[in-house]
Amino acid sequence: MKISVILTAFNDEENIKKAIESILDQSYENFELITVDDGSSDNTLDILERYKSFDSRIKVIKNNKNLGLTKSLNKALVYTQGEFIARHDSDDISLKQRFQHQVDILNDTRYDFCISRAINLKTQKAIPRISYYLPSKFVMKYKNPFIHGTLMIRKNILTSNGGYDERFYYAQDFKLYYDLLKNGHSFYYIKEPLYLLNVENNISSNKKLEQKYYFDCVRNNKSPDKIT
Repeated sequence: MKISVILTAFNDEENIKKAIESILDQSYENFELITVDDGSSDNTLDILERYKSFDSRIKVIKNNKNLGLTKSLNKALVYTQGEFIARHDSDDISLKQRFQHQVDILNDTRYDFCISRAINLKTQKAIPRISYYLPSKFVMKYKNPFIHGTLMIRKNILTSNGGYDERFYYAQDFKLYYDLLKNGHSFYYIKEPLYLLNVENNISSNKKLEQKYYFDCVRNNKSPDKIT
């Protein structure tokens, strides 16, 4: 099965090399990497173009202005050709066996998507901790139980959901998971951490109030009043 990895980046020249290298170093090699430069003003686009020049599996899409994560993910999705879609953030790292492990799970047709735990790069501890052992639908009442960068999902499931809901400038992953579970889609949660997660100077840490607003909109089944 072919995987389409979708990665968007905005002014992340400091981290993106490690992210791309971790993808190119995967033991499972049947993948394409769809990258979107979301209007960066640093060297992010140049770095993406350099990697594209020596690996034909990489595609680079350039946004002329910053569109935000949600719209950029949907834009990348249009270019995908794989049966499975994998997410990856530009400041995180996938462990070498990640793709192989997730493909093995999704080859079992009982599951529509899978996610894994991750290692917090700051604390070097596996996350989620306690909440991993609780029912995901229960945890969703209080927090997002899934790490977006670890997602691998069947493309037909993601597209039948309409991709990412562009009303949600933030918390678009929580909205996706909420809709998937509401519609009865099955998933497998891998206990083994397959991903190294940066928790500093990113959307989750810098936009906590905005994230909470959109998170609450999902929980309350409410359309956001302001669409950025």
